[in-house]
Amino acid sequence: MRLRLLLPLLLICQVLAAGPVAAQHTVIQQENVRYDYAQVLRVTPVYQTLTASRTEQRCEPVADAKKDSRISRAVVAIKDALRREDDKATNCKSVSVEREFRRPIAYDVDYVYKGAKFRSRLPEDPGNRLRIRIAITPAVPGAATP
Repeated sequence: MRLRLLLPLLLICQVLAAGPVAAQHTVIQQENVRYDYAQVLRVTPVYQTLTASRTEQRCEPVADAKKDSRISRAVVAIKDALRREDDKATNCKSVSVEREFRRPIAYDVDYVYKGAKFRSRLPEDPGNRLRIRIAITPAVPGAATP
């Protein structure tokens, strides 16, 4: 019987003890933010230079020792015309060829907003206008300012 009276009494004590904790409110400050447009002055692409190398076959026809006279050159020319392209004797070797190309990876953007000039690096070209985010936060005396 004591247990029956003790259990509700314990529950009431827990509810009363938890009351002040539940009554506390968390204040979330709403951020003072708005959006506007700035005038773009200049956009400068930032390039990445890449170098690609590959191996190519370079072939040159084998020089004939008989090509000294006009008649022998004419005979060789007729033989070459009758022969298939694959059958021609060639001197081939593998050569490494490097190619360099540039691609834009970002854009340095100069823009003006209410008379003040700014510069930002953006992933895309914004065009003539740039949408900007304006946040207002009060300066608290005694707080560390960056």
